[in-house]
Amino acid sequence: MARMHARRRGKSGSKHPIERTHPEWSLKPEEIEELIVKLAEEGKPPAMIGLILRDSYGVPDVRAALGKKITKVLEEHNLLPEIPEDLSNLLDKRANLLKHLAEHKKDLHNRRRLQLIEAKIKRLVKYYKREGKLPEKWSYA
Repeated sequence: MARMHARRRGKSGSKHPIERTHPEWSLKPEEIEELIVKLAEEGKPPAMIGLILRDSYGVPDVRAALGKKITKVLEEHNLLPEIPEDLSNLLDKRANLLKHLAEHKKDLHNRRRLQLIEAKIKRLVKYYKREGKLPEKWSYA
């Protein structure tokens, strides 16, 4: 599938394990859930929690182990961030780009990048409001 604004396919992407079964040598589901809660309380976002579990604890696939995604576990424990992670990352990217453009006013390429990022933000906000994950009156500006 093509990228949103690039009209080409990406070069890399994570590959899920072939088998969607939880290996017996990995941590037990209860231990995995405790780790997810502990890492979330430390302030780690869901994607970072997945990377830590994969790289440090040898959990190849949380969904195969628990039968639910990391965000669902966080939702059950009331640890889900107010703003969804992908939207939060785009807002951070926008803030950094605005800071750059304040110093480099004639940087037209990055001014265009800012327009594309804001288009993605508006699209995501519309989706999250429709799904009820953001309040109707929420605004990033």
